[in-house]
Amino acid sequence: MTAIPFEDRDDFHENPEEPLTGDMDLADRQALRRVAGLSTELADVTEVEYRALRLERVVLVGVWTDGDVLRAEGSLRELALLAETAGSQVLEGLIQRRNKPDPATYIGSGKAAELADVVVATGADTVICDGELAPSQLRRLEEVVKVKVIDRTALILDIFAQHARSREGKAQVELAQMEYFLPRLRGWGDALSRQAGGRAGGGNGGVGLRGPGETKIETDRRRIRSKMAKLRREIAEMAVSRETKRAGRRRREVPAVAIAGYTNAGKSSLLNRLTGAGVLVEDALFATLDPTVRRAATPGGRTFTLADTVGFVRHLPHQLVEAFRSTLEEVSDADLILHVVDGSDAYPEGQIDAVREVLREIGADQVTELVVINKSDAADPLTVARLRRREPHSVVVSARSGAGVDDLLAAIEGALPGLEREVRVLVPYDRGDLVARVHDQGEVLAQDHTGEGTVLHARVPESLAGELERFAAAAV
Repeated sequence: MTAIPFEDRDDFHENPEEPLTGDMDLADRQALRRVAGLSTELADVTEVEYRALRLERVVLVGVWTDGDVLRAEGSLRELALLAETAGSQVLEGLIQRRNKPDPATYIGSGKAAELADVVVATGADTVICDGELAPSQLRRLEEVVKVKVIDRTALILDIFAQHARSREGKAQVELAQMEYFLPRLRGWGDALSRQAGGRAGGGNGGVGLRGPGETKIETDRRRIRSKMAKLRREIAEMAVSRETKRAGRRRREVPAVAIAGYTNAGKSSLLNRLTGAGVLVEDALFATLDPTVRRAATPGGRTFTLADTVGFVRHLPHQLVEAFRSTLEEVSDADLILHVVDGSDAYPEGQIDAVREVLREIGADQVTELVVINKSDAADPLTVARLRRREPHSVVVSARSGAGVDDLLAAIEGALPGLEREVRVLVPYDRGDLVARVHDQGEVLAQDHTGEGTVLHARVPESLAGELERFAAAAV
């Protein structure tokens, strides 16, 4: 089969808004099609020694089941970015049009044979599939292409394992990897359950069912389950410490704002711009895995905490969502979510939908959300205008240049939980702690120093107003 580049075909410029009719173009279903521009192969053949040092040379393959071709290509381009983030060299990207993935080999036996030819022609040593494959699909596809086959989930887990830095982050990633790989251990499969073990005449077996007992793969599974139980206990203990810190912030009634969004949307850059936190900023997927919490203030002097969290991605593995649940509680427990969107992305609406799917999964879909359209300096104005129409409660910023940050801070101030009580009090000088709390938790409208103490006119939370009541009469 000769793959046909997308740019040489006229029948792929279909309207993305039109629903698919069910009957697919015969040519679409009969061909694996290259996605142009995915190869990171070096053009200069004199650098062959450098290429030989690369750890993995990969071919990407995806199944296009619905939507338009631009979205199908976009998904594979994102897979290419993930592969490069993991340290691989992308040689080729192929997509196939099907109603649904083949239950045996993901792309069908005929296309698997064609994929094997592509692997040989490119010299690839790994195939990465754009989806989560069943253990049987991975095994059957490997048998045909004769090289290692991994899926999107394994790739994302590998990236997380490379980027985790904190003890909690490493434990969470290790747990997610074990949950993923446990059912994918290679062995005798169902035959294991027929090995009875024990004495030959035991009642738990019969002819052909007596065997050597526990096998190597069963031992591995038992050890993995034991390790998983230990990791869950350790993560639970670390989650207690995180909850203690959150409880302390709630007692001080400092509003909590969480930055959430698609990976590489600019969340850490925005945190640095708002707080000067100095956290790692890198043009790579999943550069941030460990949450960072910093303090910031609105133009009116209202303080709040700002938490940077792990980025989301389409089809984020459920193992990661579960393992990172204690970290993601920074989002679900927040008073406000800054949902950062990459305005320069080719399909930012898909990013928004993917992030909201994860927010629903972690129970954060009821938290007040402010959409922040980032990278305005690199975005198409028409795309930004389209997003503003789709998301009326949004702010356009550039974390790199600082454009729109003042508007963002004003929007945050308006979206934070209200200050219920307006007070006028005379606080004695020996109660400077109360004055500090008013500045920390409330909004000071006026302040004056007299011989008796500090006169404050402020808006404060209800609980703090109760502590200030006894100083109200002296201020009149």
